[in-house]
Amino acid sequence: MEHPIRERVEDLAERRSQALQPGSQRSVDRQHERGKLLARERLDLLLDEGSFHELDMLARHRAGDALPERPYGDGVITGWGTIDGRKVFVFSQDFTVFGGALGGVFAEKIHKLMDLALKVGAPVIGLNDGAGARIQEGVVSLASYGGIFYRNVKASGVTPQISIIMGPCAGGAVYSPVMTDFVFMVDETSYMFITGPDVVKQVTGEEVSQQDLGGARIHTSQSGVAQFISPDDKAAIEDVRFLLSFLPSNNLEEPPFVGTDDPADRRCEELYDMIPSSANQPYDMREVVKTVVDDGEFFEYAASWAGSITCGFARLGGHAVGIVGNQPAMYAGVLDIESSAKAARFVRTCDAFNVPLVTFVDVPGFLPGVDQEHNGIIRHGAKLLYAYCEATVPRISVITRKAYGGAYVVMDSKSIGSDLCFAWPSAELAVMGASGAVEIVNRRDIADADDPVAKRAELIEAYEETYLNPWEATDRGYVDDVIDPAETRLKLIAALEVLRTKREDLPNRKHGNIPL
Repeated sequence: MEHPIRERVEDLAERRSQALQPGSQRSVDRQHERGKLLARERLDLLLDEGSFHELDMLARHRAGDALPERPYGDGVITGWGTIDGRKVFVFSQDFTVFGGALGGVFAEKIHKLMDLALKVGAPVIGLNDGAGARIQEGVVSLASYGGIFYRNVKASGVTPQISIIMGPCAGGAVYSPVMTDFVFMVDETSYMFITGPDVVKQVTGEEVSQQDLGGARIHTSQSGVAQFISPDDKAAIEDVRFLLSFLPSNNLEEPPFVGTDDPADRRCEELYDMIPSSANQPYDMREVVKTVVDDGEFFEYAASWAGSITCGFARLGGHAVGIVGNQPAMYAGVLDIESSAKAARFVRTCDAFNVPLVTFVDVPGFLPGVDQEHNGIIRHGAKLLYAYCEATVPRISVITRKAYGGAYVVMDSKSIGSDLCFAWPSAELAVMGASGAVEIVNRRDIADADDPVAKRAELIEAYEETYLNPWEATDRGYVDDVIDPAETRLKLIAALEVLRTKREDLPNRKHGNIPL
């Protein structure tokens, strides 16, 4: 007679074999025809080979007759594994099982995963490809979403949370990804919206496709809901793996060090020719950044949204840094509503996960206009100001050219807590540009002059010579050093090294009240 344990082991093997199977062949074929990978195929690409340990593989729903089929796993795969040898927790929604719709057991699996990740201090990566709440389970599905949202907030700023939208994500399901730290979307095959095209048409009469309403291009270029767009599932997964290389596992650790053959004392003489001779001519701040950082690698954040500011991750001397830089190639690098919100979110993310901040400043001011004022540029600009003021990571700023008015103060100036502020000789620290200043201060002198045009030109030249330089700021200590642009890399790496042991004592409070 065979031992009972052996019989149970055989039964277990059979159950596991069933659990490893996706939904119907028709569902599998449709998934592949759309250019989408299956849930387990995605995990195979995301995690180091052989590192995945699945949880709740044999869990099944308890919805009774409402759902006569009871597949193992209940439409979501959960567990942990490693990426480049570092522990991560993952869940992957299976669109071939109940359309990836969330029910009670489905959510319980994710709750358990998120709780465990927070206990051990490891990132959570969600691969989203589901049809929203499982209608057959009614209010259970809705309450189950609440449990996920609650855990998203509980883990916020403690462990990195990353969402990859790889198919539909609609209704209440959208709120979990948007509360995570980073949102990736796949072009053409993913979409997010609260109400779909049919409801929009019924309520407003507008006809719109799923992609035009909430596709990857919309959310990475217009709404700012997602920060990264990839052409297919595989590229999105590769980008997530790369992003994690800049982040620690939790808020008590430092980001991983990645060695480089790029010399720390490398001179960047290409920078001499990047700044145009005329202050009104644009240049690409991303090229400045790539010239300075290790191996020219700059992983840009929200590259297609709020283009007047550039944010992203790079390394200096092997250490991860968050880069923020005004972008003169777009609207002269002004701060507006969207760029302020984008940079504020990025600054706070870096601060939460111990990533030092390097800010490249070339800002002519805030964008003027009725639309900006009526839509709250004051409030949104204050978000960026607040984010910098509360940040306790090492903060270094480099003024490359314009640093005008309140926007100069907001862009991590010395007065709001920047640890070290460098300026290039081309830096211009002033309340405003010469033309505007002369029109205000010397209006009467110009009007009374025999030759107003010549007088105006004379006053502008005098203003430029007096104010549009870094010298007064240097005299007063608002700039720590005026540096040769070619030495920017060397100076930044040295500054980061000296700031590596930075500590700050914060007031004892529950939390601040950022102007949302």
